Amino acid sequence: MRVIQLRRTGKGCLSYIVGSRDRAVVIDASVAPEVYLNLASRAGWKITNVLETHVHADHLSRSRQLATLSGATLRLPEQRRVNYGFAAVRDGESIQPDDARLMAIHTPGHTPESTCYLLDAKVLFTGDTLFLAGVGRPDLEATADGARLRAEQLHASLRKILALPAETLILPGHVSHPVPFDGVPLYARLAEVRERVQSLQLPMSNFVTWILGRIPPTPPNHHQIVQLNEQGLWPEGHPTDLEAGANRCAVS
Repeated sequence: MRVIQLRRTGKGCLSYIVGSRDRAVVIDASVAPEVYLNLASRAGWKITNVLETHVHADHLSRSRQLATLSGATLRLPEQRRVNYGFAAVRDGESIQPDDARLMAIHTPGHTPESTCYLLDAKVLFTGDTLFLAGVGRPDLEATADGARLRAEQLHASLRKILALPAETLILPGHVSHPVPFDGVPLYARLAEVRERVQSLQLPMSNFVTWILGRIPPTPPNHHQIVQLNEQGLWPEGHPTDLEAGANRCAVS
């Protein structure tokens, strides 16, 4: 089994190819589909499943395009937000690329449908729920009351993650700072993240107050990006014009 981490440096996006024997799964495709297809081909893999951790607000998902080009099954967390066809991933469900095992863990908070994927009980792909130095913001596309409810849900989801073994490797969906293309993967052990992210130690009421008091500016064009991702549509012109700017999905 191999995991390839792909970086989209300008947006801080991280996506992944998980390959085992001759099959592979892609998680949170955020760059051109051809990049994933070429990497999979060089490794001798056929992409059989394309997964999303949630409906993104900072960038346009490339997962639907990749699934179409590769013939893979497009799988999104169970929800009613998107209005195109996909195979629903439910809490506790397993997706198996050959002899590897990805288990879905529903972790609402950043969005209602947010889901992490646990690989062979050793590696956790956290999407925008937990980062290496922060947690996901709970307010995008939500009212003030909705953001408070989602902050409470996020706290419960983080408790669920913290119950995993301390040696679990955390592979997030974003970084909040520019990173070089140096071939060094961005990850940390759960024990390290727990120590670094002080908000993980807070009880729920304190956590909710803390996170709602530190919400950063919203990502540029996030309403339009969410709408396009929910509809599975592609904008006119070059997509990076719409996606320009920091992702701002983390609170730290």
